Amino acid sequence: MKRRDFIQRTALAGGGIIAAGSIAGCTNPAGLKTRSEGIDKNNYPVFEFDEITVTELQSMMQNGTMTSVKIVDLYLKRIQEIDENGPELNSVLQLNPDAVSIAENLDKERANGKIRGALHGIPVLLKGNIDTADKMFTNAGATALANSVARKDAFLAGKLRDAGAVILGKTNLSEWANFRSTRSSSGWSSVLGQTRNPYLIDRSPCGSSSGSGVAVSANLCPVAVGTETDGSIVCPSSINGIVGIKPTVGLVSRSGIIPISHTCDTAGPMARTVTDAAILLTALTGKDEADFSMTNIPVSQFNQDYTQFLDAKGLNGATIGIARRFFNFHEKVDKVMEEAIGRMKENGAIFVELAD
Repeated sequence: MKRRDFIQRTALAGGGIIAAGSIAGCTNPAGLKTRSEGIDKNNYPVFEFDEITVTELQSMMQNGTMTSVKIVDLYLKRIQEIDENGPELNSVLQLNPDAVSIAENLDKERANGKIRGALHGIPVLLKGNIDTADKMFTNAGATALANSVARKDAFLAGKLRDAGAVILGKTNLSEWANFRSTRSSSGWSSVLGQTRNPYLIDRSPCGSSSGSGVAVSANLCPVAVGTETDGSIVCPSSINGIVGIKPTVGLVSRSGIIPISHTCDTAGPMARTVTDAAILLTALTGKDEADFSMTNIPVSQFNQDYTQFLDAKGLNGATIGIARRFFNFHEKVDKVMEEAIGRMKENGAIFVELAD
């Protein structure tokens, strides 16, 4: 079962019980204009890169059926179509005006036989609290820093450029990464306003990396980078139906990222598949002398390919408890859950029924 199908069905079932008027369109999660007004799906034709992976994009560029410039162009049009207009997801804080020219240079490198790695020519969105020394601002969503320009790239931004990624833009976030107030709204910033959940747009996208989570989920980019102090990667990943990894603090440099906590902050990958998340994590890691916490991480853990740890049979022999009392909630939800359990059993997982 595809990620999109799983989220659609559970959102449809759960949303139908909670608030029938807020259910997003099922073929396109961003298919709702207002809380109660549906959008004609014909206005949103199937996106050419719907649910596409980094590996698939690389194959298309390698065989000549696609270029980085074309990929960037299609994602820019997608952002304009459903993020800035239509349902107005408000997940993209700003776009990189140099994205197309960067893609052009990377296409030239490919034509000359130079491929930097798995992210060569792939568009990536960064959370709005990550420095980039270009024509974009780094403002953490706050009007106080609305036009703030960084003097140099965050270490991880430089790593992405070295890996051949195209920094497409920056994503909206909970202002100051949710450090503004104990009563702040997840995904709201004074620069752009409220980021909307692409499946139920009047529900929380969860924060503070909500813009990155929504952008990946709604296919506005292949992968994105979020940051987390306490739940700001894993929560929007869960709520928006994607894969998010909070790395061990120190594995990804924090230099050039507007901080909250020296002991908890870290950036991490957000993607639609575990493989894509591992590819992005590989590009993000690296020893940075400017980040003191790096001294606590063994050198052997830097600059290694994290895709080597992917294992389709990783659940083989794992024992998972299941509480049936949470079933019988809704016919469609129950069906989806049974399918998911069946898939895990096929891969060796052992399920144990828990007593009520």
